[in-house]
Amino acid sequence: MIGHGTWNQPAGTITDDTEQALCIARSLVEHQTFDPADVADRFVAWYESGPFDIGGMTRRALTRLKRGDTWDEAGQQVWEQSQEGQNAGNGSVMRCPPLAIPYASDWDRLVEVSRQSSQITHADPRCTDGCAILNLTVAGLLEDVDTPLQDALEYVGADAPDELVMALRQLARGDSPSKLETSGYAVHSLQTALHDGLFADSAEDAIVTAVNRGGDTDTIGAIAGAVAGARFGASQLPDRWLSAIDETDELETLAERLVEVA
Repeated sequence: MIGHGTWNQPAGTITDDTEQALCIARSLVEHQTFDPADVADRFVAWYESGPFDIGGMTRRALTRLKRGDTWDEAGQQVWEQSQEGQNAGNGSVMRCPPLAIPYASDWDRLVEVSRQSSQITHADPRCTDGCAILNLTVAGLLEDVDTPLQDALEYVGADAPDELVMALRQLARGDSPSKLETSGYAVHSLQTALHDGLFADSAEDAIVTAVNRGGDTDTIGAIAGAVAGARFGASQLPDRWLSAIDETDELETLAERLVEVA
C-alpha cells in the first residue's frame, strides 16, 4: 500500500495471490459451480499475460497444462518430481478462499472443491488439506460458529497430514506459538496467517501484522486477509486501502454474485 517495493509496483497493485483468486471467483460466477478444468484454463491465460511474480511450482504446473496435461495431472506430476522442502509451497492456499462463499454450508463439497483447486498446481496433501482447512475455517466464520478452526480440524483432521494438524491445533486451542515462520512453506504460512487473522482485534490489525512480519508477505497477508475479512466483514476494511485498488468494484460485484451461487 506504500508502493515501489520489492517488485517496484505502484501502491494498490494486486499480486499473483489475488490474480488467481479472481480466476477462481470469475469461474464460479460464470459457471455457477466449481469447474476445475475451466479454472486451470484461466490460470494458464493469466500466466500467458506475463505476471510480474509467480511461484515456482505454479509456473511448472501451468507449463505442463499448456503442453496438454489435464487439470488433475499437471500438479500431480510437478509434486512427484519435486524433492522434500520444495514440494509443499503456499501457492494454492493463497487463492482458495472464494470457494468458501458459495459452499459455506456444504462442507463435504467445500472440502472436495478445495482439494481439487489445490491439485491443479499443488498436489501435496499439506497443500490440498491446507486449502480445505482454511476454507472450512472461513466458512465457519461466515456462519458465525464459535470455534471455526477447531471445527475445521475435526472435520478434516483424520485425513490431513499430522504436521499440518499439529501446527494448527495449538491455534485452535487459543494458544499462540512461540515462533511464527514467514517462509513460503504451506504449513508455515497457514499457521502464521491463521494466527494473525483469528487473534487480531481488527481486520486492519490482522493484515498489517501479517504483512509486516516480512518473508512471503503477499501470501501471508492474503490468507490472513481472507480470514479477517470473513471474521470482521468488508465494512471494516479501511477506505484508504480500497480507494487505492483498481479492482475494488469487480471484487465487490464478485462477492455479491458468489453469495448468489450458494
